[in-house]
Amino acid sequence: MVWLTGGALVLSVLMVAGLLLLVVTEGVSTFWPGPLVEVTLDDGRVLLGEVNRVEEDPGSTARITTRTMLRTGNFDVSGTHFTWFDDAAVTRTEEPEWAVLFERNSWGRFYGIPQELLIDGEVVADTPAAVWRRFLQLHGPCRDRLVERRSLERDEMGRLNARREEARLRVRAALLDHPEGSLPVLQARENQQKIDDAADEEFEGIAARIEQLDTENRRYAIRVLTADGSGKVMALDEIVRAFPANRQGTGGKLTIYLSRAFEFIFDEPREANSEGGVFPAIVGTLVMTLIMCMLVVPFGILAALYLREYARAGWAVSAVRIAINNLAGVPSIVFGVFGLGFFCYILGAWIDGGPTSPASAGSWFVYLGLLLALLGAAVFATWHRTRLPPARRSEQNFLLWVVPALWSGVALLFVTVVWFSPWFNGFYRAELPNPTFGKGGLLWASFTLALLTLPVVIVATEEALAAVPGSMREGSYACGASKFQTIWRIVLPRAMPGIMTGIILAMARGAGEVAPLMLVGAVKLAPELPVSAVDWSGSVGPLPTLFVHSERSFMHLGFHIFDLGFQSQNSEAAKPMVFTTTLLLISIVVILNVFSIWIRGRLRKKFVASGGF
Repeated sequence: MVWLTGGALVLSVLMVAGLLLLVVTEGVSTFWPGPLVEVTLDDGRVLLGEVNRVEEDPGSTARITTRTMLRTGNFDVSGTHFTWFDDAAVTRTEEPEWAVLFERNSWGRFYGIPQELLIDGEVVADTPAAVWRRFLQLHGPCRDRLVERRSLERDEMGRLNARREEARLRVRAALLDHPEGSLPVLQARENQQKIDDAADEEFEGIAARIEQLDTENRRYAIRVLTADGSGKVMALDEIVRAFPANRQGTGGKLTIYLSRAFEFIFDEPREANSEGGVFPAIVGTLVMTLIMCMLVVPFGILAALYLREYARAGWAVSAVRIAINNLAGVPSIVFGVFGLGFFCYILGAWIDGGPTSPASAGSWFVYLGLLLALLGAAVFATWHRTRLPPARRSEQNFLLWVVPALWSGVALLFVTVVWFSPWFNGFYRAELPNPTFGKGGLLWASFTLALLTLPVVIVATEEALAAVPGSMREGSYACGASKFQTIWRIVLPRAMPGIMTGIILAMARGAGEVAPLMLVGAVKLAPELPVSAVDWSGSVGPLPTLFVHSERSFMHLGFHIFDLGFQSQNSEAAKPMVFTTTLLLISIVVILNVFSIWIRGRLRKKFVASGGF
């Protein structure tokens, strides 16, 4: 039995270690630049690119024949990203000294030899060495101008468009509440005209600056000679990164590696997510996980406290525990369907436009009166039950059923009064039919994953509470402490390490879930982050406030991995990014877990030192 159990443990550790080793090896090596190879085939074709992989040729009749996949790039010229060839068909292989890899904003990578550098259409350098020297001098300023242009277009013009949209919505909101020609509508239209005039004036200045930057960048271009002898002229500002791969030493390759890694973490994706960075996905994953924890932790702990410390054992409590355990086994996609149907289409639609069938004023006041009457009865019954002496056992048992029923009726009537209010028309009625909260977003994704991970927190908290010795509770009661004081000062602190374990498990599961997020908010590309440094007026100030846009769709690392692996039009180019993004997601989960484990360790040491364990 010892050998059997030990062998099972070793096998489990080896499987986990093998998976992690594969992810780490593939993920870490993704950004390391390899040599550029020029291959001449027996049919006269010349190919230039990076060796992607070598494998046995399944279609060959020979005993052992290998074939190679070469990443040739130049998709806008050749129409392909990769090319297979039989190794037996190779007549010559070399590594050209001046073969350069160009990473571009669009169309993927380009491979070729620098031929000419052009300024205003005139050749200023015509040898590879001279072209490369001038390229290094001019490329940095061109990229800086492109960054400034994008900032003006996205941030400044976006700010002006947001002001215009806000003024338009104010006019529409006024028209929904007042007739055309009324004073509120006239004031809203006047304010809109002022904002439009000011925005038009600013827009002209920004557009002039953008045109100036574009004009300057259009002056600089480079002509590159491809392996098949054709040429390609590229503007310098469309080149993200370029380097002669076969002239790089270890230091140069390390610099390129760090540059690519920095871009991967802090930049936005490009080329259908197969290149560039994943910064929006990192932000979306962290924010969603933190909001999920803020939702699930208090409710999970409170539910477990009631089940363990307050609820009497019986069929009702057993049914609740069985339901919680069953929820832990429900497929995650079911939670996604529930989140889409309830949070997005029902609750979100109500927030946007109010009730679809509001109650009449008379009916609403009737509901309100019933609510107040039932609330008074529930309060009285609860108070009366606490005042009954132990001898009146039958009355106590009767109130044990009546009090929960009364409070349940209060909750149901309260929801009815709020949900069917005839005076609530929604918070975003002016923006309809474009939904604000009536669609997938960060808040609903966090709510959905909070429901998904709630059973984990409840079960772990219950086990941690049950592990606290009963003698400690009895000692607290003997010292005169109330039940609440005993729970708050004795039970909860000593159960906190176990509770933290449940939180860690919930955090790890929530951060890695993908299926529910596909329905309730995660998207392939989110142009705006769910978090921004803005003040309440929408403009960036000297000391901006970190504001969470809970209604926005967001990117998620898990969904990003799925999109790269199964939805990319260039799966071979996206494959290295799959491993790298997987490694990053594992690293984020590990960091969050290590932080939680550190807190749990400090709590355990604290109570061990004080004699709590």
